[in-house]
Order: sequence, then C-alpha cells, then structure tokens
Amino acid sequence: MTRRFFSLLASLLAVGGSLRADTTNGTPVKSSILENNVAYLRVGEVQKNLADEISAAESTLTTTNKIAGTILDLRFAEGDDLAAAKATADLFTAQKLPLAILVNGETHGAAATLATDLQESRAGLVFGGSTEVKPDIAVAVKTDDEKKFLDNPYAPPAQGETNADAATNGDLSTFIDHTSEADLVREKIKDGDEDEDSMPPRPAEPQKPYIHDPTLARAVDLIKALAVIRQPHA
Repeated sequence: MTRRFFSLLASLLAVGGSLRADTTNGTPVKSSILENNVAYLRVGEVQKNLADEISAAESTLTTTNKIAGTILDLRFAEGDDLAAAKATADLFTAQKLPLAILVNGETHGAAATLATDLQESRAGLVFGGSTEVKPDIAVAVKTDDEKKFLDNPYAPPAQGETNADAATNGDLSTFIDHTSEADLVREKIKDGDEDEDSMPPRPAEPQKPYIHDPTLARAVDLIKALAVIRQPHA
C-alpha cells in the first residue's frame, strides 16, 4: 500500500512538473528591426543563457541590417537568475552602440536588476515607469495599453480616445490632413484654377506605419538621433 502510494505520488509530481514547464516562455528573446536600423529585443524572463540568446539574436539581425542601436524591452519581464542578469549586463556594457532599456511597473526580480545594472554602468538609458527602477526618461502608460502595444506597437489608439489623449500618447495622426490628391484637384476645378484634364489625380501614397507605443517611440527616436550625431562629418 505504502509503496503504491509513493509511486502514485511520484507520477503526479512528474505530471505537475511537465505542466509547469509548459507554461514557461519557450522563446526567451524575441527580436525584430524597427525603422530599418534599430534592433528590438523583447525579453520575457531573465533566465540561464540569456546573454547567449541575445548574442544569437543580434547576430541574425546584423547579417541583413546595419544596426544603429538596440532597444531592450524588459516590460512585464521577471526572473530570478541574477548570474544571467550580470552576464547580460556585461554583454551590453561591452558594446559601443546606443542602448535603450524599457521598463514598467511589472518589471521585477532579475529583470529589474538587469535594468539597474545597465543604468548604473551607463550602458544605456531607461525609459518608462517602474517601482523598482527609476527611469531616466519617465513615460506614463496604462498597463492594459502596454500589453496591447507589446502585441502590436503600430496599433492605433482606441476609438473612444480623444484628440488630446492621442497627442499625449505621441499619436500625430489626428493632426494629419488626409485630403486626397483627387479631392484637392476637384477643389481647384471648382474654384476655376485648373481645367479638369490639366492635372490628372494621382493615387494617394500609403502612409508610413507609425509607432503608437509612446515608450517605444521615444526610445527609437533617441537611438536614431544618437546615430545621426555619431555619423562622421566630412
């Protein structure tokens, strides 16, 4: 009876362990290119071999792009591997390119330690808002909005958002005149300025995607500005 009980208990623990493992993030680093030359690295958890994962991601990005700088997104990140945090901080400290670190109120544990280490070593500037890390550039964003921006930083604000709110969040689309080329030509014809056949309407060019995530947008602006400053002048 006792032997059978412990055998059953061991089986249950094994199942529980496998289920727990399945809930972890199988891809610790998600990478992409923003604005053609800014490397974006999203870390969900500071865990073992994080520095190696980041090095591999950066190597992949630099094979096809000339990188001006890197954004390390630690929003909603956590972890308890302080050794991994130190190794990752050492990796970025040794690099010469500009670095921006994004944090929020859900940046905890080893992720907060990593952000603080990078900040104290002057390897990069911290953007956002956090209870554990004092940002260099504070950006106030609602938690629910930040979760949406992590899924798609180009997503426009909610329909119910006012123009003032949109401007505060860095959205300039409300101030753009969306009058098409055809409408402008019709207005000229109506006013007698041009003949109908003198200026054939051209299709409006698609607008460039705009980063609505205010924290990310400010970090991108910094990286690109520093890249311009560091360019050799003739």
